[in-house]
Amino acid sequence: MNAPIGVIDSGVGGLTVAKEIMKRLPNETIYYIGDTARCPYGPRSRQEVRNFTWQMAKALEKMNIKMLVIACNTATAVALESLQRNMPFPVLGVINAGARAAVKKTKRHEVVVLATEGTIKSGAYEEALLSLNTSTHIIPLACPTFVPLVESGEYKGDFANKLIAEGLKPLKNRQFDTVILGCTHYPILQKQIEAVVGGDVNVLSSAEETAKDVQEMLAYNGTLANADAVPAHKFFASGSVPIFRSIAENWLEQGTLDIKRMTLK
Repeated sequence: MNAPIGVIDSGVGGLTVAKEIMKRLPNETIYYIGDTARCPYGPRSRQEVRNFTWQMAKALEKMNIKMLVIACNTATAVALESLQRNMPFPVLGVINAGARAAVKKTKRHEVVVLATEGTIKSGAYEEALLSLNTSTHIIPLACPTFVPLVESGEYKGDFANKLIAEGLKPLKNRQFDTVILGCTHYPILQKQIEAVVGGDVNVLSSAEETAKDVQEMLAYNGTLANADAVPAHKFFASGSVPIFRSIAENWLEQGTLDIKRMTLK
């Protein structure tokens, strides 16, 4: 019951999901791997992303996790089903959660999906959204500059604001009332994105819905941590630990974190 929850991502973006899990389930321990050395995953081939995702999953399997959250939309799109079939613990992704949040919020059924090139090409969000409501009109937009911006740690200030505005230009004169942040890096840019699309548009992250899914799955399996359990989170980065630390400690607001470098293969 007190075994850790594994969370994996191409980099720091999955910290947005980890933060919501920590908020909802404060007694749970999280083991997080960010593949920062090979980020971004969006432009990579499906086979590469699948291989990298499996490497992270296998590393966490050795640490005796009780469930795995693929906190990366691109990885969810290509690896979720194979991991669910083959891992000895429950595996959740973030795409269905994001689609569900959007369908709950939209009034006009005009939904923008902001995501990496890989997630957009997969069509996974279209499939998930239309399975929930066939009348949904979907506007997909790949934003390839956003992940490197977040991973660099330089996501505040005038340069970042200009880059975000430029990336969202194709939405000018389009009609929509809801935006899905279809990459877990993007909630770190949420305020800037909201400033561009306008205050009357719902800008949604999959993180909160994913945390709900985690809670429900653990409750169903009877594996929620004891009420008196004290979490001992661990974080691993395949690239620069100092950059990862700066972003993680700023975003999670948990004080000094236990972060180590991990070589994935």
